[in-house]
Amino acid sequence: MQGMASSNAPLGVDDRYRLLIDAVTDYAIYMLNVDGRIASWNAGAKRFKGYEEAEIIGEHFSRFYTAEDRAAGMPQRTLDRAAGGRFEGEGWRVRKDGSRFWCHVVVDPIRSPEGNLIGFAKITRDLTERKLAEESLKQSEQQFRLLVQSVTDYAIYMLDPTGIVTNWNAGAQRIKGYRPEEIIGQHYSLFFSEEDRQNGTPQRGLATALRDGRFESQGWRIRKDGSRFWANVVLDPIRSDTGALVGFAKVTRDITESVEAQRALEKTREALFQAQKMESLGRLTGGIAHDFNNLLMAVVGGLEIVRRRVDDDPRVVPLLDNAIQGAQRGISLSQRMLAYARRQELHLELVDLSALVHGMADLLRQSLGPRIEIDTRFPLSLKPVLADANQIELALLNLAVNARDAMPNGGTVTISAREHRFDKDDGLFEPGDYVCLALTDDGSGMDEATLAQAMEPFFTTKGVGKGTGLGLSMVHGLAAQSGGQLLLKSEKGHGTTAELWLPLAVNVPAPIEAESTQPPQPQCLMALKVLAVDDDPLVLMTTAAMLEELGCEVIEASSGEQALTALTQHPVDLVVTDQAMPHMTGAQLADFIRNRYPQLPVILATGYADKLGGQAGGLPRLGKPFDMNALAEKIIAVMSQP
Repeated sequence: MQGMASSNAPLGVDDRYRLLIDAVTDYAIYMLNVDGRIASWNAGAKRFKGYEEAEIIGEHFSRFYTAEDRAAGMPQRTLDRAAGGRFEGEGWRVRKDGSRFWCHVVVDPIRSPEGNLIGFAKITRDLTERKLAEESLKQSEQQFRLLVQSVTDYAIYMLDPTGIVTNWNAGAQRIKGYRPEEIIGQHYSLFFSEEDRQNGTPQRGLATALRDGRFESQGWRIRKDGSRFWANVVLDPIRSDTGALVGFAKVTRDITESVEAQRALEKTREALFQAQKMESLGRLTGGIAHDFNNLLMAVVGGLEIVRRRVDDDPRVVPLLDNAIQGAQRGISLSQRMLAYARRQELHLELVDLSALVHGMADLLRQSLGPRIEIDTRFPLSLKPVLADANQIELALLNLAVNARDAMPNGGTVTISAREHRFDKDDGLFEPGDYVCLALTDDGSGMDEATLAQAMEPFFTTKGVGKGTGLGLSMVHGLAAQSGGQLLLKSEKGHGTTAELWLPLAVNVPAPIEAESTQPPQPQCLMALKVLAVDDDPLVLMTTAAMLEELGCEVIEASSGEQALTALTQHPVDLVVTDQAMPHMTGAQLADFIRNRYPQLPVILATGYADKLGGQAGGLPRLGKPFDMNALAEKIIAVMSQP
């Protein structure tokens, strides 16, 4: 009973503390004597240091330190500092199996009631997992910092909540030009233009990022040297774990080159589209003009034949003459359409520009009106150009009318000319000698956007019904077809100068001018047997009627194939053929005739300024629409050749 009573006796305070310490497994709690030898050992110490109580009691605690720490005397310094009051620290320690662990250590002195040092209480906590996590985080932060600092194509930096720059990477220095010490602590609005700062753009960017969680934009930004660059900007708010705003992450990319490349690509695409549009319109216009010419030829030819056959009836002749004049105006219109399409038939001759301008002085005065003064400035001597005089006059009249419309209150039009030599190809002009025929007005002028579009087809600044937008396009087409250029120079409020550059007729043989002949009488050509070829029945009938009126015997063919068949059945003296025919063109027909009937002359009738190659390039050509006189003159010229 006494033994049982003894076993059930209440525990003393010391026993309770001992049981408490032995129950702790997350901390190593043990005692050291004054010289550092282990005097007690709990379960926690056994768990993460690996030693049993029997094998560690009496051993010096320095065995838990690394060899480096022991060599440095750290165990003794720990005791010395603890004896002075308390030691607390962290470091690497060594387990029984030799592995290392990171621990937090607290060493407190134990003193007797009299105050004498009798040992040390040592508490160690294993913080290896936390240490490894911190090391991993530190390594990640370092890697991220190195990554950010190594980026040179992007400016990556942070702002505080007010927009002050707090860090700066190498990309930011390269793109914006500031060194870290120059920009950290400055407000990021420094990168904006003065206009943007006045408009509050920097503050709106921060507010938008804060409200929407992200802000992205593009715009001009300013470098340290004052130059501008087009930037793509992303701004993100940075918040702490509690949601408090820490600042903003800002990423800026210089996209100036890509934007300029995109603009250049768009401009090239626009130019290509414009060129394709002009080419399509040119083909359409040329086709319409060709068909229009065929209709006009039937009208003009028929009217002329009727005019020859009627008596001088005062009631009929004026009507016929008026109809012929109307048809001639239609021919003029079709020539303008072909000029735009650059497919007009140019009648090249040596042109004295000074004489040409002075010769059309009255026409210009009548066209411009009394409120416009005309001033001409020409050198004493000016070499001639090889061009179509009628088309030059038309071009000059177009430019003069444009100048008049730019001066509604009156003004002065100055027409001048000068010679100039281009020694090398400058992209616009091939090397050679040129004459610049310039027309200058002191009107309202054009801004850059208008000037850039001025020569585009159908572009006009005039009111509805006051301009077709084809005038400058036709002049440009004429200049290009003549081997030159039309250049426009203008400034808003300072007038416009139109320069028509034409190559000089230097070392170019003058075209052989046909001798002036009176309109031939029908009996002059009665002996000729002519094969007329045209796929258009109206034109074929008109051509045949003209030839018959001139006294020729006519055989008709509506295609090249029919013409070849007719030649095998009928001997003829001359072939007059249209050029634009399906299946076999007039030039191809002429090649067949030259091979089979080398002595048979061929006249090629065409309304286009086609450049024919080979033997067809030397064929005599008759511009469509032609009248009876032109047809007779061409036949006489061809048949008179030996």
